[in-house]
Amino acid sequence: MSDGATSDGGMGDAPSGGFAGRRRRCRGPRQETLLRMLENTLVHAERPGELIVYAGLAKAARDRTALKRIIEALTELEEDETLVVQSGKPIGVFPTGTRAPLVVMANSNLVGRWATSEHFYELERRGLIAWGGYTAGDWQYIGSQGIVQGTYQTLAAVADEHFGGSLAGRLVVTAGLGGMGGAQPLATVMAGGVALCAEVDPDRIRRRVDAGYLDRGTESIDEAVEWADAAIEAGEPASIGLLGNAAQVLPELRARGVVPDVVTDQTPAHDLLYGYVPAGMSTADAAALRESDPGELGRRARVSIAAHVECMLAWQDAGSVVFEYGNNLRAQAAEEGVDAFRIPIFIERYIRPLFCRGLGPFRWAAASGDPADIDAIDALVVREFPDNPLVGRWIPKARRYVRQEGLPARISWLAHGERARLALLVNEAVGSGALRGPVAFTRDHLDAGGVAQPLRETENMPDGSDAVSDWPLLNALLTAGSGADLVAIHAGGGGYAGYMQSAGVTLVADGTAAAGERITTALTADTGIGIMRYADAGYPAAADAVRASGLRWFG
Repeated sequence: MSDGATSDGGMGDAPSGGFAGRRRRCRGPRQETLLRMLENTLVHAERPGELIVYAGLAKAARDRTALKRIIEALTELEEDETLVVQSGKPIGVFPTGTRAPLVVMANSNLVGRWATSEHFYELERRGLIAWGGYTAGDWQYIGSQGIVQGTYQTLAAVADEHFGGSLAGRLVVTAGLGGMGGAQPLATVMAGGVALCAEVDPDRIRRRVDAGYLDRGTESIDEAVEWADAAIEAGEPASIGLLGNAAQVLPELRARGVVPDVVTDQTPAHDLLYGYVPAGMSTADAAALRESDPGELGRRARVSIAAHVECMLAWQDAGSVVFEYGNNLRAQAAEEGVDAFRIPIFIERYIRPLFCRGLGPFRWAAASGDPADIDAIDALVVREFPDNPLVGRWIPKARRYVRQEGLPARISWLAHGERARLALLVNEAVGSGALRGPVAFTRDHLDAGGVAQPLRETENMPDGSDAVSDWPLLNALLTAGSGADLVAIHAGGGGYAGYMQSAGVTLVADGTAAAGERITTALTADTGIGIMRYADAGYPAAADAVRASGLRWFG
């Protein structure tokens, strides 16, 4: 074993990551790793007192009592048992065998006709349901770096197609600096550009500056434009937070003659009650109106979103590269009569060709809390996948720009086959003592086989199967049957009610032969059903990927 490791599975006194001095509390390293992933998700919570991690309403557990009971259940869970969690509340523990998941969960799934925002909010108020977001409810969130990589990859694809491979000297205008949107300024800087990000909440601007994701902030449009112009002229990357409402700030920029090179948005427009703040209101004003007249709050938010999107369309007509980043902005504006779907979704426009090959946002976290474990895996990834250009471009930038917060973690876009190969190598390193503790492997739900969302990941599928949610459900069934340590099925919630279905999966590399078997079968199934999904929809590249994989396919 490596220096400092213990006989309890390599989880010694971790020096960092918020877990310093903690030894294993659970009955096995897999259970302990899942517990630390839950705790790590809460380390990154925007409103930890309410267990809300990001996006206004995405929770890691339903309430404090549920959280306490989940933790107690994990500490007592045996290797051959499965904890069942329903919308953030533990339900029971079942004897299932050593190849079964340790945890299965379902978050905010509603029967079709009742999958409305109104019904969800009523259930949420009564404490009967909780929205898990994508990676909050299943304890897979690793902070903003989890979305930095995807945002960077999108901007890199934009740069490759439109600007000769770099955003140097280019202005990116966007809005939203919350748990998801806060990745935008850093991703833009990593792509070489200048980010001007509107944000209505001053606390979010301060947090992003403190965390190193944003260079500086201002309340002055004049100052923001001056800083942006100076950086563009110098050809230097920069990020600027501008305090103000997107529905007001963006039209004002346009009125001053600003024409950005790239325009997108990550305001929480998916949720009209807990997300998008209407023009002319502060976050406190919106919270008060939510209590007194939620219908009026929703109406005002949608009117503001319409103005926001109309400005984006005007810039698109003026030559800007404009895309929605999947926050339901266009759908909300369309309700107000705006021709919003002239703006493309980023997935279809820039990312889907990667999904067809099983390439997507694979991530891992060191349960030891030791950043040296992530450093060692970084070196392993670069060495083992020299033919993956996304890895070669991303890992050096991530090491330079991305701060480790909470459990040390990394994310990188690996394809079908590459994920299982990496995880097996890491499992061997854990077993040999080269790494200080187990490593949790997971992915964003925004992945080849992880989600059906007709206004985002699966918009405009060539065979018209945008809304068929069988695929993420099959993904969850397959990964559970293949031995994944945690499997989750998510849907709707708030403004997303009825708009999405997704599946989450976590594998723990604890250095054992059994972990190696689970990794091989579950990670092969996870991406395998993804490339089959796109092959079935009619993408030739996906069909080629399936044939090359050696999987049996009836296409």
